[in-house]
Amino acid sequence: MATRLPDTEFGDRLAAVRDRLSDTDADAAVWFGATSIEYLSGFHHIQTERPVVLVVTQERIEITVPRLEVERVEPNPRIDRVHHYSDYPGGKPIEVAVGMLRGLGVGSVVADSDGAPGVMGYEGPALSEFLDVETQSWVDRMRWEKSDAEVDLIRESAKWANLGHRHLADFSEPGAHPATVSQRASMEASRAMLDTLGDTYSVRVRGDGPVHAGYISGRETALPHGHTPNERLSEGDVLITGASANVDGYRSELERTMFVGDYTDEQAHYFDLMYEAQEIAVDALGPGVPLAHVDEAVNDYFEEQGITELARHHVGHNIGLGGHEPPYIDEGWGEVADGDDAVMAPGQVYTIEPGIYTDEYGYRHSDTIAITESGIEWLTHFPRDIESNVI
Repeated sequence: MATRLPDTEFGDRLAAVRDRLSDTDADAAVWFGATSIEYLSGFHHIQTERPVVLVVTQERIEITVPRLEVERVEPNPRIDRVHHYSDYPGGKPIEVAVGMLRGLGVGSVVADSDGAPGVMGYEGPALSEFLDVETQSWVDRMRWEKSDAEVDLIRESAKWANLGHRHLADFSEPGAHPATVSQRASMEASRAMLDTLGDTYSVRVRGDGPVHAGYISGRETALPHGHTPNERLSEGDVLITGASANVDGYRSELERTMFVGDYTDEQAHYFDLMYEAQEIAVDALGPGVPLAHVDEAVNDYFEEQGITELARHHVGHNIGLGGHEPPYIDEGWGEVADGDDAVMAPGQVYTIEPGIYTDEYGYRHSDTIAITESGIEWLTHFPRDIESNVI
């Protein structure tokens, strides 16, 4: 079982960005985004009002962090030097980062943004006030295709998501509250995961378990991003579930439409339409397939069935370190990308989740599927048929 990204992955990633850097006139590459910093260095942190700045030159990797992160980043074997400021706003984070860059002899950079993102109230100067800056999105693009090691982590995530989902189904019954069922299922699956993996698990959570399983119920399911309602389950409820697990920062996605007790003929009808839409989407997947084509195939089916107005979103999205990542399986993707960027490629991992939403309930399955050299690989495996999804 794969539970931790091998160190060789970081060497390959750094070599790739250094190759890109050599094709520019810049002295260094800079990243402010937390996910990109984790992707390149393995240092993971929560993006707050306190900026973190990673610099990569052809010879060195250095980082600027707030004082509270020093002890966490210093053991990182890939980072040659750690610079720090006291805090924000008193510590002048961008000025400290500029000092780091000038100490490396850097006068021009290619950066993922012209300064730190304005989150949690941060307001700071642009990097271009001090240095010549051009922007790049190298890491964002590199994350589209996962290595075999990354797919292994997503595959492991899917295994524990499946367990969390099984607990979710087993613990649900009329009279149960969705929130407490979610807590119980998540806890039991997390306990099993931590007991099984032991020291091999790479911690990526704070005060929570690595598995999360829960659902929205009743009329909230009619909203694609509905909230868990403060009402107990009752016979006839429709549920849209969701389960995932964090494995060294990587995630999968498993969702099912479920029924509490007997379902009506109308509910079975909409379930079947949703099920067929997912079948059409999966059948269309493969290397070299235009992403827009998959979404269009589902939309054509919805139009044939006269339910276009019940659709609310595209077929799916890439997944990995982020819950949502490009590319997106959307009929408009061909308008924003062309060439190789417009088609599916081996190593890309997608959620396949076409949904339909009536005035009363929603119907959506989601499965995580990897694109391979010869076709596809299902990574999630919870049963999809209607009888297996009755509580």
